[in-house]
Amino acid sequence: MSQQPEEEYEEDDIELYERHRILVDKGQSPVRIDKFLTEKIAHVARNKVQHAIETDTVLVNGKPVKSNYRIKPLDDIQVFMDKPRRDTEVIPEDIPLDILFEDKSLLIVNKPAGMVVHPAQGNWNGTLANALVYHFQHLPEMKGNEGRPGLVHRIDKDTSGLLVIAKSEEAMTPLAAQFFHHTIERTYLALVWGELEEDSGTIRGNVGRNAKDRKVMDVFPDGSQGKHAVTHWKVLKRLRYVTLVQCNLETGRTHQIRAHMKFIGHPLFNDAMYGGDKIRKGTQFAKYKAFVQNCFDLMPRQALHAMSLGFVHPLTKERLHFEAGLPEDFSSVLEKWESYVNFE
Repeated sequence: MSQQPEEEYEEDDIELYERHRILVDKGQSPVRIDKFLTEKIAHVARNKVQHAIETDTVLVNGKPVKSNYRIKPLDDIQVFMDKPRRDTEVIPEDIPLDILFEDKSLLIVNKPAGMVVHPAQGNWNGTLANALVYHFQHLPEMKGNEGRPGLVHRIDKDTSGLLVIAKSEEAMTPLAAQFFHHTIERTYLALVWGELEEDSGTIRGNVGRNAKDRKVMDVFPDGSQGKHAVTHWKVLKRLRYVTLVQCNLETGRTHQIRAHMKFIGHPLFNDAMYGGDKIRKGTQFAKYKAFVQNCFDLMPRQALHAMSLGFVHPLTKERLHFEAGLPEDFSSVLEKWESYVNFE
C-alpha cells in the first residue's frame, strides 16, 4: 500500500507532492539556487531545475523564488512534482561510503550514525540505499523488499556500524538465509545506564510494537505478542553510573537491544525513544548533571554500535569476520566517563 505524501502543495487545482527537501548547511556560501539544486539532486539537468523554479514548484522557506535567488544558510528548500514518490523508488545520490571489504559478490559497509539505511516516509534522500544505487548498478532486490537494493538486513538510523550488502542475486539468497536461520554472528557495543548485577546474561522476550506508539517496541515476556527475540550480553567495563556491554544477537528484531535493555532496567545511554536521554543513575549535584549533559551533546544519539559481523561467504563458503572500531562520538563519551569515575 502506498504511503501518503508528507506535504502537499496545490496550484491551479493540480496536486503536487514533495519529492526533495533540503535544509541548507550553516556554513553554506551564497550560490544560485538552480546551480545548488543541480549539484544536490542526482541525475537532474540544470534546465529541468530552472523549469521547476519557473513553474513555482521550488519553494524556499515556503515561498517561490527565481532562478537567480542565492541560497542562504539554513534555507529550507522544497522541490515538488506532480506524482508522489513511489515506495520502491530509490534515487541515486553521490554519497561517500566507508567500505571495509568488497568482492564481486558482496561488500561490507561501516554506516555512520545519522544515516538511514533505506528510503521511507520522511527520509527519501541521503540514505545508504541512495548511495548504493549511485555507486553500484543493478543491485538485486528480494521479493517483498523492493526499494532496498542489496540490503538483507538493517540497523537503526542513529546506530553506527557494519552492514553486509549483496551485489548479486546468487549472493543475496544465501546471505538472507543465514539471517533467517540466525547463523550470522553479530556483536554490538552498548553503553547502558546503571550497574548490571551479573557479569553476563541472556534476555528472552518477544519484541513487538507498542499499541499506542508504533515507532516504539515493547517486550512481551509471556509471548502473547511480538516475535521471539534473544539477546546475550556481557559486561566489558563498569563505570559506576553506566556500563559498557557487549550484546550478541541470536535474533534480529526491530530495536531488539534497545527494547531488551530497557526491559531489564538499563536503557541505552541517550536513547530518547526508550528513556535513556535522562539521568537514570547518579547524583543530583549540578556538576554531575552538567557532565552528563555534556556527554549527551557530544553523542546526540543512542550509544549503540554494530561492531562485528561474522558469516559464511555465499559463494566461496569461507567463514568471514569483520570489525569496525567505535566512532569518535562513542569513544569520546566513553573516555569522558572513564575520566569522571576515576577522578570523582
